[in-house]
Amino acid sequence: MKVPVQTLGAGAGGEIELNEAVFGVEPRADILHRVVTWQLEKRRGTARAARERSDVARTGKKFGRQKGGGTARHGDRRAPIFVGGGKAHGPRVRDFNPSLNKKVRALGLKMALSTKARDGKLIVMENLDVTEAKTKALKEQLGALNLGKRALVIDGDALNIGFAQAASNLREIDLLPAVGANVYDILKAETLVLTRAAVEKKLEARFNG
Repeated sequence: MKVPVQTLGAGAGGEIELNEAVFGVEPRADILHRVVTWQLEKRRGTARAARERSDVARTGKKFGRQKGGGTARHGDRRAPIFVGGGKAHGPRVRDFNPSLNKKVRALGLKMALSTKARDGKLIVMENLDVTEAKTKALKEQLGALNLGKRALVIDGDALNIGFAQAASNLREIDLLPAVGANVYDILKAETLVLTRAAVEKKLEARFNG
């Protein structure tokens, strides 16, 4: 699969051959759903469990007499009514750490990349070099690319510092290094922008061992 390579300002930069095994996989909704669900559940934090009546370290001896003391009939000092007692109906630990086969995760990422390539929402850039790290100038250059309402830009090993500084104030641009490429962010973006380094040196190499 050949796609044109563009430069900032929508200039032509030749062509690039995309690996069909990475960018030409037939998407399956069930695989993408499994990967996105797994990814979102992995982001959830577990609540810190409160110590309930059976968890606090206090004496179990009966507090006072059953009758004649002029007070309520308490059993021991672990009761929630006492300072230092157990919490009544407190938060409990819930497991939000699901597992998903590594092969399924890799297949989901291939399908997400293939979805953008199939729908014509994939743009390959030669690089992200900017003459000056100014938001106004970068916005004009990106306007010629017709990125839509939301674009995900994935660079190579490290982010281009000048581009990152200029794009930091653009709400419609999300920027990630290639190692951070994930199914959820790719599918959420209207347009996927990859640099040549991200395609050749990271994403395709990631699946080819």
